[in-house]
Amino acid sequence: MTPDTLFSLHGKTALVTGGATGIGRMAAEALVRAGARVLIASRKGAACEAVAAELNALDAPGRAEGFAGDVGTQAGVDALVGEVKNRTQSLDILMNNAGRTWGAPLGQFPFEAWEKINSVNVAGLFHLTQALLPMLRAAGTADDPARVVNVGSVMGEREMGDGAYSYSASKAAVLHLTKILGKELAGDAITVNALAPGPFVSGMTAFATADEEMRSKVGADVPLGRVGRASDIAGCMLFLCGQGGSYVTGAVIPVSGGINVMSGPNIFEKALH
Repeated sequence: MTPDTLFSLHGKTALVTGGATGIGRMAAEALVRAGARVLIASRKGAACEAVAAELNALDAPGRAEGFAGDVGTQAGVDALVGEVKNRTQSLDILMNNAGRTWGAPLGQFPFEAWEKINSVNVAGLFHLTQALLPMLRAAGTADDPARVVNVGSVMGEREMGDGAYSYSASKAAVLHLTKILGKELAGDAITVNALAPGPFVSGMTAFATADEEMRSKVGADVPLGRVGRASDIAGCMLFLCGQGGSYVTGAVIPVSGGINVMSGPNIFEKALH
């Protein structure tokens, strides 16, 4: 086994939801560079088409296709599954990355922020995975399972609200669902794992990462001293989706620069200094 074969995705077909921007865009490029055929879907179909054109211009071994797809409703999930079936007969990789957030102070957080966030981040993720199970089952084998990669958040691991209460709770649900489905689908030769990212540059975090000065300030509060990079997501995806990840399921990879293990100061620190 060589590094080239360990992380190669030649001949694989992947679907990345929310793949036009942010972490989804980073993952889509990594999969294309590894040789996969990557279907990119989000609510903004034109943006997906533009990203696919950019990726196809890289002269990488893989190819990309972009189109509209909305996982926020049952009708949207059904339409997206139909579009995927029109484009491919097999699906080796599903990345559930589409997500929404909502911020408001405690005491002003609205009821509607729960349904709108959970319909995409939790219900949409679950129902899309469920609807695509026949295609994933058909692609997976004991030696080379089909792969599902869910995008959670470090806010789903740690007690962090930051005004995004429904988002944090939804991402905790994503991580729990990942473990449930990892257990239930192992016998079908499908692995289910999750990423739990910290701060990355994306449209969702633009309020805090829009320029280098802001990114430096955010990174200063991360134990490893920086915000996330595209290569951090790429490395995780190639591990989970390549041969190296074929024996891993139900795992949560904390791509958060150490935020996942922040627990406050040593309780004896002041007494000892």
